[in-house]
Amino acid sequence: MASLADQISSRRTFAIISHPDAGKTTLTEKLLLYTGSIQTAGSVKGKSSSKHAKSDWMDIEKERGISVTSSVLQFTYDGACVNILDTPGHQDFSEDTYRTLMAADAAVMVIDGAKGVEAQTKKLFKVCTLRHIPIFTFVNKLDHDARDPFELMEEIENVLGINTYPMNWPIGSGRNFRGVFDRQTRRVLAFEGDGHANASKKVAEIEAELGDPAMDELIGEENHKNLMDDIELLDGAGDELDLDAVACGKLSPAFFGSALTNFGVEPFLKEFLRLAP
Repeated sequence: MASLADQISSRRTFAIISHPDAGKTTLTEKLLLYTGSIQTAGSVKGKSSSKHAKSDWMDIEKERGISVTSSVLQFTYDGACVNILDTPGHQDFSEDTYRTLMAADAAVMVIDGAKGVEAQTKKLFKVCTLRHIPIFTFVNKLDHDARDPFELMEEIENVLGINTYPMNWPIGSGRNFRGVFDRQTRRVLAFEGDGHANASKKVAEIEAELGDPAMDELIGEENHKNLMDDIELLDGAGDELDLDAVACGKLSPAFFGSALTNFGVEPFLKEFLRLAP
């Protein structure tokens, strides 16, 4: 039997916050899918779809495709017991969200790659900063055309007043989305978009050095060149991942991906468990 201290240290309780429709519930569902807690993902989008997100269960949620009540979802992954507090993003139901945030040890802020920081995100973010809890950023919907990632990071820093540290970096977006580059392992996670949402298959991790001709094959010559320039800029900025700053909510580790196509979700989960309190 694990001791109480071990049980406590293996727990992670976090709230997911975002503006409505940034893909928060979809991300929650993919986390459950990865950890085997559910077998099929119900697309949250279609009103006519008989399958709705597992965490959206009230009729109004199914009708409008939004989360109204906070729900707690628990799963285990890699020896950690994880509690996700899925909060309503819709402002009509934000009281529920504020209460939920009081119980969370960390927050994951989901941002739409095309829209950036939206009104409701700002409000919820303020609640988190008042409590100085660690905030992780997941820039979602890269399978759609997204804004320049440098611009998005700058917007988060300017609008929310929190510094960001990109843990990975996107290679293109929309139809040109080819994957993400993991800055720590220096590996590329390649995205094979077949247009099917809710894919639960694992993504190929390719070990190819930047500048390696094999990379041209994999992600295209122009993407490769852009990636080399971007990474040079990021590395040149010389910022280190300051864990103390993360712990008190002054620095947000940022991840890029696409929750609907299940891309970039697992790397995010692994790093989150490593860094979160």
